[in-house]
Amino acid sequence: MTDALETHPIHSWLTDMDGVLVHEDAALPGAADFIAALQQYGRPFLVLTNNSIFTPRDLRARLARSGIDIPEDAIWTSALATARFLAEQAPGSAAYVIGEAGLTSAMHEEGFILADSDVEFVVLGETRTYSFEAITRAIRLIKNGAKFIATNPDVTGPSAEGPLPATGSVAAMITAATGIQPYYIGKPNPLMMRTALNRIGAHSETSIMIGDRMDTDVKSGLEAGMRSVLVLSGSTREEEIRLYPYRPTVVLDGIADVVPLVARLTPLESVELDED
Repeated sequence: MTDALETHPIHSWLTDMDGVLVHEDAALPGAADFIAALQQYGRPFLVLTNNSIFTPRDLRARLARSGIDIPEDAIWTSALATARFLAEQAPGSAAYVIGEAGLTSAMHEEGFILADSDVEFVVLGETRTYSFEAITRAIRLIKNGAKFIATNPDVTGPSAEGPLPATGSVAAMITAATGIQPYYIGKPNPLMMRTALNRIGAHSETSIMIGDRMDTDVKSGLEAGMRSVLVLSGSTREEEIRLYPYRPTVVLDGIADVVPLVARLTPLESVELDED
């Protein structure tokens, strides 16, 4: 079943976080072993998340509490991808940002001025306390010509009590009031995959994406030119796969099944040197 992954050597790995490595605050079986295997074989990797609330430092601490040891610079969020993209579009400009530390710090680090008037962009991220006043300000700025950017299209997020409204839901409210659709940066936009690959100097043909969602992880990996592994430990159930017009390269029960593949798919050193 995993033979389809072997069309090219696997040099680099991208993986989603929630539903693949962790569920809420608990590590999923095999998650720590997977990261350890990547480090043992010297494989470049990034852990991706559409969650824009937290900084990589926050997420590293959360993963460490669950028993997964990941360096801060191996975490790539939709907030970081958004700030990086906008810095390439209009460096040093002003933006009105609705979001928490993960997004505001990413924008600051890319040299943006955070303001509430005369801005180039309105940037919407996830927050646990959406303000009606802030949403009203965003609507007026967009009506006056500011470009509408959102970190990710997820309409709900998980919590112990049940689903919570997320960035996509608030974006829909702003769109209804302005008639302007946002440009989403996070998954399933393959732009997030491209920025992640660039960050670790990887190529799509020799990289793989692991995720638990057909509509974000598998789709964005496919559109970025990568092979994909869908694990059934998160959102997408096996019977739902047939509902989509595309397929992952491989379907596995969980990240524990990926661990032996790290050694199996690691290219010989001579192959890597030849291809470089």
